[in-house]
Amino acid sequence: MPRSDPSRKRCAIYTRKSSEEGLEQEFNSLQAQSEACEAYIRSQRHEGWALARTRYDDGGFSGGNMERPALQRLLADIRGALFGLFHKACDLTAYHPSF
Repeated sequence: MPRSDPSRKRCAIYTRKSSEEGLEQEFNSLQAQSEACEAYIRSQRHEGWALARTRYDDGGFSGGNMERPALQRLLADIRGALFGLFHKACDLTAYHPSF
């Protein structure tokens, strides 16, 4: 699809985990969140959804404030019109004991 195609929706994924515990694991919470979101975006390909290559991962940052580097980069990219739609998904792994 050409970049100017109005039906194309570039989708960014933002992941966060409030502690650094478990981030050293080969497969961790940020990766699990990202994979779940990637699968959902792929399932919406027929609607013109396309995954952006840039990753926005904040491991070890509290959700209690906005001072998170990846979140700030994402917000700047939204303001720069790289993305036109924002959809929030809950933390899919918050209650999973492996993460």
